[in-house]
Amino acid sequence: MSNINIQAKKDRTYDAIVIGSGISGGWAAKELCEKGLKTLVLERGRNVEHLKDYPTALKAPWELPHRGRLTLDFLQDNPVMASCYAVDESTQHFFVKDAEQPYVQKKPFNWIRGYQVGGKSLVWGRWTQRWSDLDFEANIRDGIAIDWPIRYKDIAPWYSYVERFVGISGNKDGIAHLPDGEFQAPMEMNCLEKHFKKSIENRWSDRKLIISRTANLTEQLEGRGPCMYRDKCARGCPFAGYFSSNTATLPAAAKTGNMVLRPNATVASILYDEEKGKATGVSLLDASGKSTEEFYAKIIFVNAGTLNSTALMLNSVSGRFPNGFGNDSGALGHYLMDHNYRASLGGEHEGFQDKTTFGRRPTGVYIPRFRNIGDDSIPDFIRGYAFAAGGSRRMGDYSEQLLGAPLKAARSRPDVWDLWMTGMGECLPYAENKVTLSSDKKDPFGLPQLEIDCEFKENELQMLKDILRTGREMLENAGFINIYASDTQKPPGLGIHEMGTARMGRDPKTSVLNAFNQVWAAPNVFVTDGSCMTSSACQNPSLTYMALTARAVDHAVSELKKRNL
Repeated sequence: MSNINIQAKKDRTYDAIVIGSGISGGWAAKELCEKGLKTLVLERGRNVEHLKDYPTALKAPWELPHRGRLTLDFLQDNPVMASCYAVDESTQHFFVKDAEQPYVQKKPFNWIRGYQVGGKSLVWGRWTQRWSDLDFEANIRDGIAIDWPIRYKDIAPWYSYVERFVGISGNKDGIAHLPDGEFQAPMEMNCLEKHFKKSIENRWSDRKLIISRTANLTEQLEGRGPCMYRDKCARGCPFAGYFSSNTATLPAAAKTGNMVLRPNATVASILYDEEKGKATGVSLLDASGKSTEEFYAKIIFVNAGTLNSTALMLNSVSGRFPNGFGNDSGALGHYLMDHNYRASLGGEHEGFQDKTTFGRRPTGVYIPRFRNIGDDSIPDFIRGYAFAAGGSRRMGDYSEQLLGAPLKAARSRPDVWDLWMTGMGECLPYAENKVTLSSDKKDPFGLPQLEIDCEFKENELQMLKDILRTGREMLENAGFINIYASDTQKPPGLGIHEMGTARMGRDPKTSVLNAFNQVWAAPNVFVTDGSCMTSSACQNPSLTYMALTARAVDHAVSELKKRNL
């Protein structure tokens, strides 16, 4: 009997385990497998295969039962999920319905999730900006929270490494605090965006408008792409014109023969050997939530997404870690951040009536941070914000009461140009913005529900006022009319950039992870998704997650070879 048990354990033992298959988990899988490690990738959701499992990717609006709109019943049953900008009838199958994975909102927080192979990499916004030392040094400069344990020079080569594989279209703009990267040819601005750029840069020397740096391919790369300018990315792209785990990193991992991918596998806890002082594996539940299995590995990468990774660590208690895995500092679960996207702005422009556009470019334009940089200083708040924006020309006049062919003709005529803008404000890391495990509420798997207690505070709200003011002044300066600039009152979570809760740092007394994303007290466990972030900056964060993951794998394999793990 003992021989059978030994064999069973051997069959469930790998060199590495990756928990999660989204943006960072896909990168962990690719890098580990390409470095020769037999790797088990665990995904709590269903399998999604490229091409096969994109049911709406090629459907026209009239082929969808409700022409793309969500039904009233669906909206009533899923107020959190349906609040996400990317959810409609053609994409809702890639998002978690509210009743499937409940959680507790101590304060309003809309947690948007995608449980399937590929995670939210199937539906992400694809904007990819590097950070600079303006961001990595911000905490120590302002005396806020703790210092990052890395600087731009530590991650710059990994940004380049990731960008070359992902395929980032963009322009080299020479902005010091928004470093240039390894870019494919940029997408082109339309005439209204070019006008807006000229208006801003002629009026303000410290403000720039650039084409977004985005993970949509303008050139074919390793058999992927190019982008077909359909702007249906969140349905899954049959042309692999954008980056996702399903089109890029997971196929690269599978190609090595070293990956075992297991969907419908919810990890309940990380196993820890107190004598060895390291993690030994994971305990997981199957799709029914009733069956428990254990798998073992030399190293473990936790990439379940910020809040799920933290929930897993909080649930992984033992004699050594009574307050959660690696939580000697007490920081685990604290310092939750999300970007403040509450500002909504825009307006109409009466010019350019002789011009229109062709195709649906899947990205917009970007105004990098200009507040509290160099000679610019505002006393009302620290840090800064960026703007995303985009111009387009409407088709048709909705005011005409027409039917049939006259309606079609009217709707086919180009109408006015308009431009939208949204601010992306940095959120500071506050200890009281936190997540904990419920003592009495369980999810459908019998695991404790996550309790989220998070809000934007005075610094974010003062910043929001400035976002609305400067956005309006730029629109007015460019001659827009019917301008709107409003606070949408959207709660945290809808930025879908949740970060923090298992932060990196220089001291195990104040942080959960070291400079290589290792858990201080269990160095064979690496956490490289958004939970590792020490501050939020005001750039889209996924590129940084990917770079940190590739860097951490390189370090992990090096340490394995030295027999330090």
